[in-house]
Amino acid sequence: MEISELDIVIIVGVIIFIILGVLVILFLGVSHKRKLLYREHLYKLEFNKKQEVLNAQLEIQEQTLKNISQEIHDNIGQALSLAKLNLNTMPIINDELSQQKILNSKELVSKAITDLRDLSRSLDTDYVQEMGLQRAIEYELEIIKKTGTIETAMIIEGSMFRFEKQKELILFRIAQETFNNILKHANAKSINVNINYGVSAFALIIKDDGKGIDLQPLNEEKNNNFGLGIRNMNSRAKLIGADFNMSSKIGEGTEVKIILLNEGNNENKQ
Repeated sequence: MEISELDIVIIVGVIIFIILGVLVILFLGVSHKRKLLYREHLYKLEFNKKQEVLNAQLEIQEQTLKNISQEIHDNIGQALSLAKLNLNTMPIINDELSQQKILNSKELVSKAITDLRDLSRSLDTDYVQEMGLQRAIEYELEIIKKTGTIETAMIIEGSMFRFEKQKELILFRIAQETFNNILKHANAKSINVNINYGVSAFALIIKDDGKGIDLQPLNEEKNNNFGLGIRNMNSRAKLIGADFNMSSKIGEGTEVKIILLNEGNNENKQ
């Protein structure tokens, strides 16, 4: 059976059509892949930009806190110490009422010096990093307990290990912000902290028995100001690769949970 010229043309045409179809498919595939890579590149650029901005904000905040801490220590603390010294060296007065006022003033000044020293240490970045995360949180709970308005408890599970200083500082600031929110808004009677040094992950859980909060507005775009502190805590957690989760029930309290994978980056295991 002989193949006519028409059949040859048709066969060649089909082959060319198939080749063109394959080329188009390959072109579309390559084009799609390039678009995906471009989008991924843009996402990474945007993510890195956000990380840099957040890092800069954190550095500014920490430097500001450090300056305030230094100001408290160098000026206000010294002024109060001088005032206490003056009260201690005042001549004895026979007037019982005046003596009682001087005694009360000494006690108030002493308390103010202690409170300011505690505040200065909590704000000082270097001091917090020197203490380490666990001790810094314990110290913060001790300060809260001294107020006599709320009970605190802390449970440690697993063998303690350290993360790099920047990670520990960010974890502490998140915990500190959580404590501040509880004291300001929760009307809680107790704060319970659980630190779990797991083999694969580190967990920091903070619970209170306060009035709770409706977290639904967090998902609403119109409520930009609602939960700004919560969003900031979440952003800080993401900065160090940690998962931040917050749950709450009205009348039953609130729980904040931060999970950070070890990934072999913990140091100074003890």
